[in-house]
Amino acid sequence: MALRPEWEGFNPDGLWTSEVNVRDFIQANYTQYDGDQSFLAGPTAATNKLFNELQKLQKAEHDKVSVGLDGKERTGVLDMDTDVVSGLTSHPAAYICPEGKDLEQVVGLQTDKPLKRAFMPFGGITMAEQSCEMYGYKKNEELHKIFTEYHKTHNQGVFDVYTPEIRKARSAHILTGLPDTYGRGRIVGDYRRVALYGIDYLIKCKEEDKLNCGNGTMTEDIIRQREELTDQINALKGIKAMAALYGYDISKPATTAKEAFQWLYFGYLAAIKTQNGAAMSVGRISTFLDIYIERDLKKGVLTEEKAQELVDHMVMKFRMVRFARIESYNQLFSGDPVWATLEVGGLGQDGRAQVTKNDFRFLHTLENMGPSPEPNITVLYSKRLPENFRRYAAKISIDTSSIQYENDDIMRPIWGDDYSICCCVSATQTGKEMQFFGARANLAKALLYAINGGKDEEAGLTPGAQVGPEIAPITSEYLDYDEVMKKYDIMLEWLCDLYVNTLNLIHYMHDKYYYEAAELALIDTNVRRTFATGIAGFS
Repeated sequence: MALRPEWEGFNPDGLWTSEVNVRDFIQANYTQYDGDQSFLAGPTAATNKLFNELQKLQKAEHDKVSVGLDGKERTGVLDMDTDVVSGLTSHPAAYICPEGKDLEQVVGLQTDKPLKRAFMPFGGITMAEQSCEMYGYKKNEELHKIFTEYHKTHNQGVFDVYTPEIRKARSAHILTGLPDTYGRGRIVGDYRRVALYGIDYLIKCKEEDKLNCGNGTMTEDIIRQREELTDQINALKGIKAMAALYGYDISKPATTAKEAFQWLYFGYLAAIKTQNGAAMSVGRISTFLDIYIERDLKKGVLTEEKAQELVDHMVMKFRMVRFARIESYNQLFSGDPVWATLEVGGLGQDGRAQVTKNDFRFLHTLENMGPSPEPNITVLYSKRLPENFRRYAAKISIDTSSIQYENDDIMRPIWGDDYSICCCVSATQTGKEMQFFGARANLAKALLYAINGGKDEEAGLTPGAQVGPEIAPITSEYLDYDEVMKKYDIMLEWLCDLYVNTLNLIHYMHDKYYYEAAELALIDTNVRRTFATGIAGFS
């Protein structure tokens, strides 16, 4: 690929100019920063005005009392869509403050109004309707008919193949939080690719992959990949059309820092308009964006105040992500989380710290706009990070309690120096991997099963229902360790087998009926898939 005029001022050395390779671009172009936070700028007038408007909306959302169709009062939802199925171009351009839309340096909302929750039935029509009815919104009968009679959903596909044993285990909650009624999440598109290469080149690459897919023998895996590549190509075209609604042409690479922020955000917006996963991470974007900021600062076309404004406005958008959820989901994942996880810090494999001024700017948003759980800002920590950065991160942590830390020295040898946190803690190589969300297995309940012979005394079942393997219960007055462990091993072996088989069913159907085309279009075609399982009560 010839050098693009949009790349003027970048170091062209390496592979990034001839293939899609964002990591290589970063390594060749970023500027490590060892200084302190004294360069940072406060919020601009535009930031203050927009954030004040957002705070009014958030307060109205918090205070609004809705009466569900079941007669119960609930709070925490400002507005919901029931008539439009969410998609890339399902809604017109929308802004935090329509009369002041020119103030927004990063634009794009999930629906036609800020904090309005989209209708997303592809994961499951029942869940989508229940989440609306909880807050007094009536279902759209036409959409109900479409998604019950004509268009199969992920949820329907999963329950069509569940075995009686799986259904019983699910009802007993020995398996909890299974993504069988909502999006699985944990897939982080490499949203940086939109800014660095532009949509047209990404489409060209996927079209070439499709041409080279298979050798003439149409096996099941080849047929599936060709169909999925078509879905990805169509998604990229849809992202381009979505951006056009806001007046932007993202067919070509970004030419300025502002465009880089906007192009990247459009990639993420595509993900949250089409998927309602439990975790919708942003990824590792700070160092990448700093390269564009540094170029503009050197050109004299950007000031530090405006650079901070770009970061503040992007973070403001991440704070606004909302999904419609059912009550059982809210009980399982309290606090209306999105896990829009965004990383700062970390070391390169060459030993250089990947700390830039932009890492300070993202942390500084917690001072400019106050504490917030979203985005889930995560410091990839190492003792070898610059001391000034470690001190500033510690200060912000003490002041806001809004930062999490992960051990970069443990993860870097496994995932390299360009991994993203795809949920709250798990890592995947950005643009190279995806992770299958596994929810949780209840090992404490499995221990009780070992003691009482696999019977369950509660959880939506007939008391004493046989859920686990039928073995002799322990009836002695005192528990013997060796006897318990022998039976516990039997239960764990059963649970492990059941758990993995259940997840295989779920993810097969998710690929089939709720495929993440927009996200996977921004990941290598030959994606590496990993599997994440969890233990109830543990992170």
